[in-house]
Amino acid sequence: MWVIYKKELTTFFNNLTGYLVLGVFLTVMGLFLFVFPETSLLESNFASLEPFFEMAPSLFLFLVPAITMRLLAEERQLGTLALLLTKPIDEMGLVIGKFLAAVSLLFLALVPTLFYYITLYFLGSPVGNLDTGAIMGSYLGLLLLGSAFASIGMLASSLTESQIVAFVLAVTGCFLFFYGFYFLSGLPVFFGKWDALVQQFGMDYHYHALSKGAPDTRDLIYFLSVIAIFLLITRFVLQYRIRS
Repeated sequence: MWVIYKKELTTFFNNLTGYLVLGVFLTVMGLFLFVFPETSLLESNFASLEPFFEMAPSLFLFLVPAITMRLLAEERQLGTLALLLTKPIDEMGLVIGKFLAAVSLLFLALVPTLFYYITLYFLGSPVGNLDTGAIMGSYLGLLLLGSAFASIGMLASSLTESQIVAFVLAVTGCFLFFYGFYFLSGLPVFFGKWDALVQQFGMDYHYHALSKGAPDTRDLIYFLSVIAIFLLITRFVLQYRIRS
């Protein structure tokens, strides 16, 4: 598993993938948070990173699938998937190794954004006038959300040899699980009766719950369960593809 992890992480930075992900994410967020006046943190009357945590999931909807689209699709396209499994590693080890590499890249993308926190910390009046607990909870939620998106992307990548198709499938799946249940709860059949319950099946609900600064074990269990389910399904898909 760790051999696969190191291989994938090295691959990310031996080509443009890793640098593009980091560069695009930080450039887009920097423009929205410090350049565009409508969303600039410097134009706000309050020291808050809420705009960052509101925009980041939408950006992750495209960045995470861009990371995961090649992880398994490329192996199938090149015919190296079966070869990898001849080594002392099983399907689950392969899936987890590649998944952890994708999550590590996401983590590296988030580390530089601590600059936003430091900037607001010293610009606050008085200095340090920030809800640090809520910010740390939001960072945890964002990392868990990105990990859940990565698990969906892994499944999408296992279903096809085409990286483009894998990207489209992953974006669609991430969108449905993040926004889908919120929109579904607004239907007349649910609204006013079961809408709150339906929303709890979506990632959006649990992501925003974590941003309150007091992580609830139910939110953590939700994300970990989603990740585990999609990784297990990915393993079954690989087993089926290899044996068929």
